[in-house]
Amino acid sequence: METIFKIKPSCEPFASYTGAGVRVAIIDSGVNPAHPHVAGVAGGARITAGESDSSNDYLDYLGHGTAVAGVIREKAPDARLYAVKVFDRALTTNIETIVRAIDWCIENQIDIINLSLGTVNTEHREVMEMTVARAARTGIALVAARETSDKLSFPGCLPSVIGVAVDWHCPRNGYGVRAYDDGPVFIASAYPRDIPGVRRERNLNGISFAVANMTGFVVRAKEMARTASVPQLKQLLVEEAAFE
Repeated sequence: METIFKIKPSCEPFASYTGAGVRVAIIDSGVNPAHPHVAGVAGGARITAGESDSSNDYLDYLGHGTAVAGVIREKAPDARLYAVKVFDRALTTNIETIVRAIDWCIENQIDIINLSLGTVNTEHREVMEMTVARAARTGIALVAARETSDKLSFPGCLPSVIGVAVDWHCPRNGYGVRAYDDGPVFIASAYPRDIPGVRRERNLNGISFAVANMTGFVVRAKEMARTASVPQLKQLLVEEAAFE
């Protein structure tokens, strides 16, 4: 049986923290560093599943990764953002590329990974478990969607990941917690930053932005507790959520 806690919109978690010194990788379609919502990135890479090494061609041609980066920048303006591009002209990739992207984050001493994607294919569970375990051993906290189309999504449903679910009514300046037997799942808004002159429902929206909104709060928590493990970060996030 799950327990749902509703957040108080007036209380913004970790409000005194800005993400200073925290290294955040956005595994997505790349990032446009010149976008005003992004205000620059610290670096990045384009990752493929082929034999060639990654390159630094991480420019975003789809806009999705840039919107995700803008959400995180809004909540953690002093974080160091890294664009890890796994999509190019379409929002599709393969498991080998995701594994390589996470390994790039390990090699480059990333603190937080925002992964606005996942797979519902249970055949990928084992490789995802091993990859996430490698990241966790180095202290990386991975934030990802727990479900996709009402099916458990890997790696977001794994206990060692900060799993996120979407709530279309959740305010963007807070989050909720849903308790399951295998640990907490964090509930966040489905919307990115507003664009002047564009109605909210016409803008990008969905689980990707719930993950990004939650990542912003995770970055703040990491700044507050730099040496915290993933379980410790989860506990901090649960304690900081403003329950009604």
